[in-house]
Amino acid sequence: MAERSTAAVDVADNSGDDPLTAKADKAATDGVAEAQKKAVTTAEATESKAGERKNGEQPSITAPELHSGHKLARRYRLEECVTRLDGFSSWRAVDEKLRRAVGVHILPADHSRARSVLAAARSAALLGDPRFVQVLDAVEENDLVYVVHEWLPDSTELTALLAAGPMEPHDAYQLVSQVSQAMAAAHREGLSHLRLTPSAVLRSSTGQYRIRGLAVNAALRGISAERPQRTDTEAIGALLYAALTQRWPYENDAYGLSGLPKGVGLLAPDQVRAGVHRGLSEIAMRALANDGATASRQEPPCTTPDELAKAVAAMPRIRPPEPEFPLPAPPEYQRTTYQQGTYGRPQQRPVAAQPVVIPPPPLQSRTGRALKWAVSALLIAALGLGSWQIADRLLDQDKGAETPQNTQPQQEPDNKEPTADGKPVTIVDARDFDPQSDDGRENPEDIKNTYDGDPSTAWTTMRYERNSKFGNLKDGVGIILDLGKVQQVAKVEVAFHGITSVEVRTTPENFSSQPDRIDDFTRQAAQSGTQVNLTPAKPVKTRYVLVWLTDLPSVPGGFRGEISDIKITS
Repeated sequence: MAERSTAAVDVADNSGDDPLTAKADKAATDGVAEAQKKAVTTAEATESKAGERKNGEQPSITAPELHSGHKLARRYRLEECVTRLDGFSSWRAVDEKLRRAVGVHILPADHSRARSVLAAARSAALLGDPRFVQVLDAVEENDLVYVVHEWLPDSTELTALLAAGPMEPHDAYQLVSQVSQAMAAAHREGLSHLRLTPSAVLRSSTGQYRIRGLAVNAALRGISAERPQRTDTEAIGALLYAALTQRWPYENDAYGLSGLPKGVGLLAPDQVRAGVHRGLSEIAMRALANDGATASRQEPPCTTPDELAKAVAAMPRIRPPEPEFPLPAPPEYQRTTYQQGTYGRPQQRPVAAQPVVIPPPPLQSRTGRALKWAVSALLIAALGLGSWQIADRLLDQDKGAETPQNTQPQQEPDNKEPTADGKPVTIVDARDFDPQSDDGRENPEDIKNTYDGDPSTAWTTMRYERNSKFGNLKDGVGIILDLGKVQQVAKVEVAFHGITSVEVRTTPENFSSQPDRIDDFTRQAAQSGTQVNLTPAKPVKTRYVLVWLTDLPSVPGGFRGEISDIKITS
C-alpha cells in the first residue's frame, strides 16, 4: 500500500507548470502531505526531504528575470509566462524566423538541473515520434539554458476534457490505446516521462492524442524513479480511470477531480460509476494494481506500457457511437369531419377554377396555306419510300428461304486469348497484416467477416487521425488471404464502406508460409472505390493474396477502412 501512496504523491505533487491545473495541484499537494503523515513518521519525512535537497533540489533559486518582448537567440520572442517555479520559468513565445508559436522552458545555466534538462531535451528530440510534442531546440547561451518545443493552439488538454464529464467508451479506449503505445515506443528508446498527468496529454481537433514534456518535465523538477516503466504505466491507468469515472483514483482531489472516499481503498471504475465499460474498467485496474488490489481478478497486473498496450489490443473492439441524424418533422395533423350523409366517403375538396386558354386561330394567310401543302407532300413521299423498303426486305427474305443455310460453326480467330473460366476460389484462412505498427494487429477477431458471404458483416481498421494516409504513421494495412494451396488468381473483388484506395498483391508461387514483410508481395493491380474489381495483367499462380489498403475514407472523428466482402475468381 505504501508504494501506491508514493505513486500518488509523484502524480499529484508535480503539476505546477500549467495555470489550468494550479488550483487542483495545490489541493493535491495538501492532501498528499496529510497522507504522508499517516504513512511515515515525522522523522522519516524530514529525512526524505533532506535527501531530495541533496539530490539537487534548490528551492531557493529564483527564475531568470525576463519579461514579455525579450528575445532569445535573436529569434524567439517571449510573449506570456505560464509557469514560474523552483528556479525555472515556462513561456509562450513566437519564433520570428518561422512565424509560429512555440513554448520555451528557461533556467539559469548554473542551476543544478541545467545539465540534466539539456540532456533530456536532446534525447527527446532524437526520438522524433509524432505522438509526442516535439523538442525543437535545446541551447545554453548567455548564462541561460532554454528548451524550445512545439505549441499546439488547436489542441485541448485532457484536464479540460475531463472537466466536461466522463468520456464515451470509444474515446476512453482511444486514449489508453494511443498513450500506452506511444509510451511503449519511448521506453524502447530508453526514455520515460514520470510526470504523465492530465495536463501533459493533449487531444488535437482530429482526435489524435499527443504527449508533451517527455523526459523534460521530470528533469526540470529533478524527478526520478527506480521503476520508471511501472510509474508511467500506473499514470496511464490513472488517466483511464479518470476518463471512465471523472474521479481521481486516490483519496486526494487533484486536477479538478474529486478523489475516492477515504478508507475504502482502490475501487474498480465500474463500482464507482454505473454504465462503465467492463473491459476498460478491468484494464484500468490492471494498470493501477501495485499492491495486490486486483489479486481477486483473473488477469495479472500490467507493469510496463508495452504490456498495457498489448492488453488493450487484445480487448474486443469498441465501436464508435453511431452519428445522430435529426428525424424529419411529422406531417401536420389534419382534422377529419363527419357530416350527415358523407360518413365513409371521401370529402370532395373545392378545386380552384383553372383559366381557360383559347388557342390561336389557324393560319389563314397565303403563306400558311402553302406551308400546309408542303408538309402534306413530304408526308406522302415518306410513306411511299417506307412502303417500298418494307416490300424489298420481304422479297429478300423469301429468296433467303430457298437458299440452304451454312450449318458449319464459325471459327474463332487464332490470335484471341482464352478467357478466364471465372470459377470461385475458396479462401481457407486470413489474418490482418500491419507490419509497421508496434503490435501488428488490426482487429483480427473480425477478419472472418470479409469472406463469410454475408455483406452485412465487416472488418474494420483502427481509426486514424490527421489525414486519410493513416495519420502519416504507416504506409497501409491489409488482409492476407490463404488459398490453402497454389491456385490461379484472375480477379479479386472487394466491397468497401466508403471510397477506399486498395492494391492487390501476391507472393511468388514457391512461398509455402505466410510472409511478414510487405516486400515479399508483388503488386498486381490497384483501384479506388466502394466496389472494386482488381484484375492482374494476366492470371497469376499464388497461395497468398494481400488486399492492401493505402487510403481510407472519412468517418466521424478520423479515418477508417471497412471491408464487407472479398471474392476471388480464377
